[in-house]
Amino acid sequence: MRAWVLLLAAAVCPAQVIEFESGGLRYQTLTKNGVTVMFAHLHARVREYATMQVAVSNGSGQPVIVRPDDFVWELPDGKTMRPVPARKVVAEMLEKGGRGEVVGLVSAYETGLYGMTQLRTTSGYESRRRAALAEVSSTKLKAAAAASAIAFVQMKLAPGESTDGAMFYSTAGKPLPGGTLHVRAAGEMFEFQPSEPPAK
Repeated sequence: MRAWVLLLAAAVCPAQVIEFESGGLRYQTLTKNGVTVMFAHLHARVREYATMQVAVSNGSGQPVIVRPDDFVWELPDGKTMRPVPARKVVAEMLEKGGRGEVVGLVSAYETGLYGMTQLRTTSGYESRRRAALAEVSSTKLKAAAAASAIAFVQMKLAPGESTDGAMFYSTAGKPLPGGTLHVRAAGEMFEFQPSEPPAK
């Protein structure tokens, strides 16, 4: 009897977005069918890009493929923005990489990531950072390597695995306009409440 009550409650009560603050960032998280998607606007901007920290955790019993292109930012007027491909951001860092702005991005990202005790990804930024910076000496290469390590990339998550990374949205150096984040993952649509980016 109790199992039926729980199933009925799950059917009647849709998944809800949960908001919390950590490391000076305001996160929103949503779980559907065991898959959890979380995001927060980052204060740091790199060149013409506004940045967002995202994480996906696969608590389902099936593999899940996550793609940056599935994170769509919808503006109040209905127009949409997709993240800039990581390779383009990395190429720009190689060409014009400024140490100061990359250090700012890395600091903002790590403050949010390491301040969150509930987020411990299995194949996210920390493992990519160690690999990317292992043998790099040039300042421009370090900037590109840092952008590469931070950038959210397509990944197949086995049950129990998780990943994190930054999304880069082209905004001519301005904050990301207010809007709604739509994420397609594991055959589900994760829709986050309208959210305002940080004022900084």
